[in-house]
Amino acid sequence: MKKPAAPATEFISPSDLTFGLSTCKRCLWIKYWFKVTMPGAFPLVGTLADLQEKHFRGASMQDIHPTLRPGKVTQWGGWVKSKPITLNGFETRWHIRGKYDLVASNEDGTVALIDCKVSDSSRDNGEFYAPQLEAYAHSLENPLQGAAVSVATMGLLVWNPNAAFDIKEKQGFFAAQHYLPVERNEAQFMALIEDLINVLEADFPDAGPKCPTCNYLVQRSEIED
Repeated sequence: MKKPAAPATEFISPSDLTFGLSTCKRCLWIKYWFKVTMPGAFPLVGTLADLQEKHFRGASMQDIHPTLRPGKVTQWGGWVKSKPITLNGFETRWHIRGKYDLVASNEDGTVALIDCKVSDSSRDNGEFYAPQLEAYAHSLENPLQGAAVSVATMGLLVWNPNAAFDIKEKQGFFAAQHYLPVERNEAQFMALIEDLINVLEADFPDAGPKCPTCNYLVQRSEIED
């Protein structure tokens, strides 16, 4: 496949460090050079994310978890864009762009970054989502525009639905809440972003062996032939 003169977008999504790079490098390459992705259907994700963000607006960090620094949630659902990523002393064409869930202003002048999840998946742990959160932190500390801030802590705020209720003509779900701290690891982030950029700047890569999109296309092609 012939590579265009320039990619369709030069902004890297933080979620691609968690999902895209480990799933299929071919689909990732096509996404950035041609802006073509497999359609997905997640009808409740946006609604649940909005409900979580609204619930924690202005919340005290000590109420979210007692180990967190004193402060309160002051920003939610905001977009961040980073300066161009620099690798080995050279500025690349690539930036980070993403939408965080919650940012808290700490009393010591730093900020806390929180990613909200409504899920019962075993992969909802700090290690799995660390690259994605580090990408948001990198963008806040190296913004394309505006003032930089220092990200002191990162974490996942997980709601695990575990029961339904029906009280006084109101219905809903109960959920267990867990705060999972995520350790900062800038070195790991830079290694991953370098790997991703190397994939994007290279020629058309092989399909991921477990990529559902590529496997579907191959199987469909075999049927049609």
